[in-house]
Amino acid sequence: MTLHARDFFAELSLPFTDSHVVGDTYLATPDPGGPLRLRIDFTRARADVYDGLRLAVIHRDRGELDVVVLRFDDHKTFDHRDSTLGHSPTSMGYAVFHDFRERPDIVPWRGAHTNGLRDAIEQYSAVWFPGAWRPPSRVRASSRAPVKAPAPPAARGAGRAR
Repeated sequence: MTLHARDFFAELSLPFTDSHVVGDTYLATPDPGGPLRLRIDFTRARADVYDGLRLAVIHRDRGELDVVVLRFDDHKTFDHRDSTLGHSPTSMGYAVFHDFRERPDIVPWRGAHTNGLRDAIEQYSAVWFPGAWRPPSRVRASSRAPVKAPAPPAARGAGRAR
């Protein structure tokens, strides 16, 4: 896959355990056993140029229920990369990535900062899949009760022990 979609979605660290990447599409069942699915695809600005993600909630019997598009520009995904390269919002290539089909070794979205996208996906999924978003494991680790450090050993008398 020239988009390296599996790596991109792994970078997002989405918490859904029942999920798969098929081609360039992320598919998840945030509520196991429930009728709703989450599908995330890359959106095209034009041929081989991608400018965001398309999130869709799909009911297994009724089909697509809702769609939202998260643009890379709106979520500052490539701000750092573009400022380093001197790209401005009016520059060609700003807040997008290109699919280099002839060079599958190139990761086209390298330099992406995915926190803004991840936060937006979390907000969107909270509407359709309440309670399905699991906090990262580091949050759980910090919620442990503090443990008291052992007291230092009592001081001995003024004389040296021989």
